[in-house]
Amino acid sequence: MTITTRTIAAAALLISTSAFAQSAGETTGVNSALGISPTTADFVRGVALSDMTEMAAAQLGRDRGNAQQKTFADQIITDHTRTSEDLKTIAPADARTAIPSSLDSSSQSKIDRLRDAGPEDFSSDFDSMQVSAHKEAVSLFERYAKGGDDPKLKEWAGKMLPTLRHHLEMAQNLGKTK
Repeated sequence: MTITTRTIAAAALLISTSAFAQSAGETTGVNSALGISPTTADFVRGVALSDMTEMAAAQLGRDRGNAQQKTFADQIITDHTRTSEDLKTIAPADARTAIPSSLDSSSQSKIDRLRDAGPEDFSSDFDSMQVSAHKEAVSLFERYAKGGDDPKLKEWAGKMLPTLRHHLEMAQNLGKTK
């Protein structure tokens, strides 16, 4: 195979799998670091994965967390159930194919680590995971609200930011005494 043929074959493979995976910039966090708006498909996939991951972690928080974590978990499950439902109706039809039906391997490994955490580590692991997840979610929604290419999704992303920022603030206060 010549270099040109290999290049064309590699490009075709990347194009054919793009509907099933996030772009490299989103997956690696490069887009977030540079403030680059995600594509509509990347945004839809990112929101869906974020919702599923946060709800799975919240279920563990409901089961194993302290009172503050359980209250937080209830709020997360309520709000992210709503965003998941909204996403399915607001996302353009061609982007709905980007909505995964299960966690990707990276998200699943985060949930597995949290599930397997011993009682002495669960609270700190849960708290730090929630802060990290909500920082990522706020970044994703801010970038799409600022530069997304679907007007309805862009408006929705902007409307959801106050709720996500509130979740981040709540997550940052987990474990702090009042």
